[in-house]
Formats: sequence, structure tokens, C-alpha cells
Amino acid sequence: MLRGDSYRAYPETPFASKDRKPVLSAQQTPRQNRLLAALPLEDYERLLPKLELVPLPAGWIIHTAGALEKYVFFLTEGFVCRVYVTETGASARLGLTGREGVIGVAAVLGGESTPTQAVVLGAGYAYRLRADALNDEFSYPGALVPLLLRYTQALIAQTAQIAVCNRHHTLEQQLCRWLLGCADRSPSNKISMTQELIANMLGVRREGVTEAAGHLQAAGLIHYNRGHITVLDRPGLEARSCECRKVVRREYARLIPGFVLAPARLS
Repeated sequence: MLRGDSYRAYPETPFASKDRKPVLSAQQTPRQNRLLAALPLEDYERLLPKLELVPLPAGWIIHTAGALEKYVFFLTEGFVCRVYVTETGASARLGLTGREGVIGVAAVLGGESTPTQAVVLGAGYAYRLRADALNDEFSYPGALVPLLLRYTQALIAQTAQIAVCNRHHTLEQQLCRWLLGCADRSPSNKISMTQELIANMLGVRREGVTEAAGHLQAAGLIHYNRGHITVLDRPGLEARSCECRKVVRREYARLIPGFVLAPARLS
């Protein structure tokens, strides 16, 4: 369990009950996910009947460490963090995913599970695909499997860059990068996230986050009030961030056709 902000372990689906499904946004379409949008029409239409739209409530643990990944989730809104939690309860983030990607790469690679958990930090939606349906795609000479493998390579690059960042860059630089990553995947420049949760994600003490956030607020880059952060000056945050952000974005753009990670809307 993560320290500070606790996460509810929702059922297999985040539906309130089997008989009562939530009202889903009529604005959601599979093509809002960048990977699905990159598929040729033939591959997309073959996959479409197998996709199920589900909500991603904030705090939902999509999969726990070591659990069998029964689905892959193509995000269309919101963002998810992959987190490693130690035996003592300490945690560190391994990467953010929004609608540029998918949750469930273990199913893609055939490993079935990972030692990390995936937690919804920004509420949204995803189209989920059963792992066995994904396995069927390996029988087709289509574009989905190669695309998912390239995405996985980009994800590995993101994880590696985070390791470098944690070792060589200041907490303020890491915080700037984290806030920009969340804002990239949010519908606005407002982020609902406590300093305790940010500290958990960065694997640092809360006092360090409080001090760094205070510097950013004093500089007019953000406004923070009781778990609500507003990014006021994106160019200013980018200037104070490290080169890791640009490295990761460049790798995604190289590997994923049509990849664009734009401020606040991923479009």
C-alpha cells in the first residue's frame, strides 16, 4: 500500500455493481487513443467489436503487483502511473501513461504479470481489450502487434530516463517534469494531487516536495492550494525542468506514428 494517500482496490471492473454500469461519456471514441488512431482502417475495424469502454476512477488500481493482467487498457482520457512498492511501503513511479499509450504491456510481451502496480491518478476512460483477444492478433499480419512492441520500447526508454533523472537531477527539476507530465495528460492545467502523493510518486520526503513547490509558486509558475495545483507558466516550468522530458518525447515521436504530446490535451 502506498504511504499517505490510500488507494481503494476496486473490483475487476470499476463498475458499482454487475447490474448497474456507470454513465459513459458519449464523447469517447477508440481513435482518441494514439495507438488505436495509428492503426490502418482494416486493423481498426477488426479490433473495434472487441473493445469495451470503461471508466477509470481516480484511485483505482488497474492491476496489482504480480496479478494476472486479463486486459490491456487503451486510455482515451486521464492518466495512470506505474508504481513499484517496496516491502516497507515506500514507493516510486516508473512512468506516466495517458492516451498516448496502453496499460498492460505484460500481456503484450507474454509475461502475464509484472512486479509493479498501475494506479489511476487522473480520472478518465479507456477501451479495454481482453488479453486472449490480443493474443489472437499475433495470428494476423496486421499493424497492432508491431505498434504495441514499439510503444513498449518507448515505455522502457521512459523508465530508464526516470532512473537517470532520480540519480542526477534536483528534486525541483523532477517536480517540474512530473507536473508537466500530469498537465500534458489532463483536460486542463489543473491537477488534483496532494504533496504527500507527489512525494510518494517521486520517492522522496514530503518536506522536499513542499519546499520545491514553494519555490515554483513564489516564481509564479504554479498555484497550489489544498491538493489542487494549477500550472500558470508552462514555458517557465519547462525551462526549470531537466532534459529528460525532451529525451522521452523524442523517443515516443520516433517510435509511434503521428505521436503528439501537446499541453493539457494530448492532441
